[in-house]
Order: sequence, then structure tokens, then C-alpha cells
Amino acid sequence: MTRKRPTLSVILPTYNESTNLPILLGNLKTTLSEIDHEILVVDDNSPDRTWEIAEDIAQKDDSIRVIRRITDRGLSSAVITGMEVAEGDVFAVMDADLQHDENLLPRMVKALVDEDFDLVVGSRAEEGGSYGEWSRRRRFISWVATFLARTFLPLEIKDPMSGFFALKREVFEKSANVINPRGFKILLEFIGRTPGLKMKELGYHFRNRQHGETKLSGSVVRNYLVALFDLRFGKYISPTFFLYVSVGASGIIVNFIGFQLGEGLGLPKINTGLSDMLDPLWLSVPFGYQLAILSNYLLNNYVTFSEVRHRGFDLLKGLLYFEIISVLGLLVQVSVFQLLQTNGFMEGWVAPEYTKYPSLAAGIAAATVSNYFLNRNFTWKDFRP
Repeated sequence: MTRKRPTLSVILPTYNESTNLPILLGNLKTTLSEIDHEILVVDDNSPDRTWEIAEDIAQKDDSIRVIRRITDRGLSSAVITGMEVAEGDVFAVMDADLQHDENLLPRMVKALVDEDFDLVVGSRAEEGGSYGEWSRRRRFISWVATFLARTFLPLEIKDPMSGFFALKREVFEKSANVINPRGFKILLEFIGRTPGLKMKELGYHFRNRQHGETKLSGSVVRNYLVALFDLRFGKYISPTFFLYVSVGASGIIVNFIGFQLGEGLGLPKINTGLSDMLDPLWLSVPFGYQLAILSNYLLNNYVTFSEVRHRGFDLLKGLLYFEIISVLGLLVQVSVFQLLQTNGFMEGWVAPEYTKYPSLAAGIAAATVSNYFLNRNFTWKDFRP
């Protein structure tokens, strides 16, 4: 006998919610008693064994399914994992920390099924909603994040930062191939990559966390800005490559500062005996260059490739790789410059005395691209764009 498809699939991405999850599951069973539903707990192998508690509860309730992810990590990818196996006509996403009001779910389902909306957002900014007991600092951060989202993307909703929303199955099926499972905010992914959605916001009061800790880290701002950049410009340029180039540009400034610092410290000029072209060598030049390499490495480690950044002794190992690749990049730049100059690049297009500049630009571009791919695949080899 074919199993009837449930009306609603509630997807709960979890990490260290062993105390909150049983409470939420009990609340959901009460709230959804009149709706044919299933609940999918997608846990990222929580150290507090949230998945084990969920499995114990699921053994007594066949409407609950548990997915324990051993290798994959991340809120957005957990939501996608849940949606890929969900059987409902409507998918709802909410946190398991008890801050989202599960009592809003029946109204969400009604808006999608009876009122024919494509996506419904549980909104803290809509009439009837509030941010609860948030501090002024947290409210300001949320306001800035919302302002940036509405500036970068053509949004019509007031609370694009919400993690509480529901959508029709067909919306997911149509957008699954373009959604970035590593995106910072999965709601922004659906809205930003699926134009023409008919959306509605329903106000709710954001609750205070009762148990556990809020999962915020220093990389949150970086990840959010990268997500916005990817949604707005990602089809033209990789946000990771853009960060890498931006760090490289900052290295030019550090190089100049290092040169001036070397001069101020009185670093001498020396004769290497290697070439008349090198001698006398201003030690301020390699001093500034080395400072730029160190600056670029640290910024790339903590910003561009922050998700796989080196720690401890690996910092030195990574720096060694970065140094070697920087030398290779210099060779690429010089080789491209020499090749183009020798073969008369841009002759007839610009004055002869200026042909060196397009050749130099081409050399820098080639070195930047080669360095980026070498560093991504060797220095930070675990990075997944």
C-alpha cells in the first residue's frame, strides 16, 4: 500500500540541542495535531548526542525521522539535506532552540495551501511580531544586516534574516540546482535565486533561548557579506576569488609601508655579486615584499579561507607553501611580461613607450590567477568553494 504524502514536512537542523529538542518535538506534536505531518531532524553529529536523543524519540513515533550527518556541516546544507528526502507538499524550516514559535506553523500552511503563496516567512518585523528581549547592539546588527540584504538584493520582505519560513515543495524542486548549500542564510538563497516568488510575512514574537548557547562566531560577518556578494555578483565572479584579489591589493599598500619602514630603519644597500642588474640591492625592497607576503597570508588564512584556516604549527607550514607559490607567481608574472614584450604585444594600439604597461597588467593577472588556484589547492587544500 502506497504511503500517503504528508501535507507538511518540518525540517529541524540541529547541533547541540539535546535539551531543547525533546521540548520542541513535544510542542510540535500538540501544535500539528490537526495537520498530517512529518518531522525531520538533521543533526551534524552533535557532541552532546542530540541525534541519539532524537532517535530514541523517533522509535516511538514513526512521523519523526532522524538524519545524522557525519562529514557534512552547516545550517544551510542541513536544510537542503532535509528537503531532499522530505515527503510533504509543504516544507517548513525552524531552529530547534525554542526561539521560533511553532504555533505559527498552521497559519503558514494555510497561507501556502489555501492562499496559494509560494513562500511564507515567520517575521519579527511584521505587524504582530517582535525581536523579544534583544539588546540594542543585537538589534543594530540585525538592522544593518537587513539593510545590506535589501540594498544588494531586490527584496520585498521586512525580515530577510529570518531562519523561520515555509515554502511549497515545487519551489524547492525548481530551485534545487541553483541553491548554494554553503550559503550563509538559506532563506536569502531561496529568495535571491528564485525570482518571482509570491511571498507573505506572518509576525511572531522571537523567544529568548532557554538552554544551550547561541551559535555565533567571529566569522559570521564575513560569511554574511560573502553570501550577499555571491547572490548579487556570483554569476560573474567567485566571491572567494574576489576576496583573494582584495587581499592582494591590500598587500600593495603593505609593501609600500614596509619599504618606507625599512628605509626608516636604515636598512642598507648591499652587493649580492649575482648580477649587475641586482646590485646594489636595496634591502628595503625585499623587506617590504616579505611583509606583504606575511600580511597576505594571514588575511587569506583568516578571511578568504577562514573555514579551513591553519592553526598552531600548521600556520608555519601554510606560510611556507604560500611563500613558495608567491615565488612561482613572480616567475609567471615575469615570464608573461617578457613573452608579450618580445612578441610586440599591443604594438600599433598604444605608443611604443607604453606597451610595457599592458604587458605588466597581463603578467600580474596571470600570476594572480595561478597563485589563487595553487593556494586554493595546496596551501588551503581542504577548501571547498
